Amino acid sequence: MLTVTSRTNPGTVRPINEDSAMWEPDIAMIAVADGMGGHNAGEVASQLALDTIRAFLKKRATADDFTWPFGVNPGLSFAANRLMTSIKIANRRVYRESEERTEYAGMGTTIVAAIAEGTNLAFCGVGDSRIYSFDGAELRQLTKDDSFVVMLMKESGLDSAAFENHPMRHVLTSVVGARPELDVVVEEIDLVEGQTIMLCTDGLHGALSDEEIAAVLRSEPNLERAAESLVASAVQRDGKDNVTIALARHTHMP
Repeated sequence: MLTVTSRTNPGTVRPINEDSAMWEPDIAMIAVADGMGGHNAGEVASQLALDTIRAFLKKRATADDFTWPFGVNPGLSFAANRLMTSIKIANRRVYRESEERTEYAGMGTTIVAAIAEGTNLAFCGVGDSRIYSFDGAELRQLTKDDSFVVMLMKESGLDSAAFENHPMRHVLTSVVGARPELDVVVEEIDLVEGQTIMLCTDGLHGALSDEEIAAVLRSEPNLERAAESLVASAVQRDGKDNVTIALARHTHMP
């Protein structure tokens, strides 16, 4: 069973919050998205993507009478295949909307999403929003950023500190809606009692270090207070971006 809370804040500079968050308890799905684009297109992209994912997952909660439009990965669970398909459908939806309406041209969104079935958690990320796992002591990043810096790190063998002033450090190599087709990598882990999963946009992890995030989670076991504290700290440290977080804690059913 998951207990989930989420918080979002537009920050101190931007007039519009282009982040979106979603928790659907009946299908145990959590998602966070960070939209981008001119005018209010980022807000449109993030909400459209999450609405599309939710609609697909709710409609296709079982395998009955279902055709997989992008094929099936036999190495993944049913939940993981559903998640992968939903994000690919959302990608096409956002891309089509950006092509058909000039005011939305070039819009896109990051997405991190997860589905829990019992102790199994299927999750994926597109862009630089992140999913972390916290076991009570250590914070571990589960997703990999789709960014130019990560690409440079792989090619050079250097760590991120070597590129902190790189002029393209904020460039993303993949987002939902930028192209008609999207590669989606879905992974799965087994949840243990008390494990906390954190989904967040770069407004949070870009403002606070992993150790600062872990320190808050260690000191504040209450999810709502922890989420409020993390968002407030991120806005105070660097309020130039929207900040969104979702915290989920796994407990066994009584």
